[in-house]
Amino acid sequence: MTDASDPPRSDQPSSPQTRREAGEARRAAETPDTGPALQSHLRAARSELEGHVAQARADFEEANERIKERTGRDLIVAILIGLAIGLVLLGSLLFVKWAFVPFALAAALLALFEFARALIASGRRVDLIPQLIAGAVVVLSAYFVDSWLHWVLLFVALAFVVVWRLVGQMASHDGRAYGLVLGDVLIATFLQLYVAFLGSLTLVLLAKEGGEWWVLSFIIVAVAVDTGAYAAGITMGKHPMAPRISPKKTWEGFAGAAAAAILAGVLVGLFMLGLEWWMGAVFGILILATATVGDLGESMIKRDLGIKDMSSWLPGHGGVLDRLDSILLSVVAALTLYYLFTPLVAS
Repeated sequence: MTDASDPPRSDQPSSPQTRREAGEARRAAETPDTGPALQSHLRAARSELEGHVAQARADFEEANERIKERTGRDLIVAILIGLAIGLVLLGSLLFVKWAFVPFALAAALLALFEFARALIASGRRVDLIPQLIAGAVVVLSAYFVDSWLHWVLLFVALAFVVVWRLVGQMASHDGRAYGLVLGDVLIATFLQLYVAFLGSLTLVLLAKEGGEWWVLSFIIVAVAVDTGAYAAGITMGKHPMAPRISPKKTWEGFAGAAAAAILAGVLVGLFMLGLEWWMGAVFGILILATATVGDLGESMIKRDLGIKDMSSWLPGHGGVLDRLDSILLSVVAALTLYYLFTPLVAS
């Protein structure tokens, strides 16, 4: 027998709990204490990452300042505003077709308002409220009435703003020169034709079968023209295209716009409109031509008025009309190609 006072024999099995504790103690003794070293490594990695982020942010801000100095635009704000407008545009066209109507109406009326204000500031007599009423009638009639009635209402709107201006001039008795009065009348009609009527053609196209895809496609190509010209002009622009009209537009920028327009035209033609590739190329080339002419035309108007932007409502972009200048004329090309290409594709 073993005396109770004798020490336990080494060959006696120990309990599972005792063996586990012994194993943990042994592993703890064999594993070095890496806590402080690991924390130091993590702090160093975080510090390095923060340094890279800070450097990238500084480089981006420096590049943005150079772009802003050259173009007068804040690139970050312009991108954010553009994305917001693009999301609204996509949502209205892709999900609920008629939801694009209030979007187009708001854009047209805002463009009319800021253009009229700019003209008034330059000394012209413009009747703001009648212009907005006539513009709303022209734009809405493009979608909700027959095409012949749309034309009738256009002529009614033109007569309305002209008669209002003449009556207002007669009531003023201020002895305004005949040439200035005639100029005011011509400007009243130009506002309706340039902004309201061209804007209404977008809704004429929208009302067609599959018209939402054509509207989205020509806007995509017009935006590609603007983006391609901007990117190529910033990086490679050296030779002014029309220095007396828009000194910052270059031939290099036009080349970038052409490449972007043809590529975008082929892609939207193939995947959105069901056109042949050459039809998409023609689509891109015509939108390139009309968008460029529209952009230069609005630049000439602003230069004549002595202003840089129509307004500052869209930070990084200028005014609403500054964004619509290339779109308003491009819808004419898009609507024409719809009538030409749709029968060919259907056959």
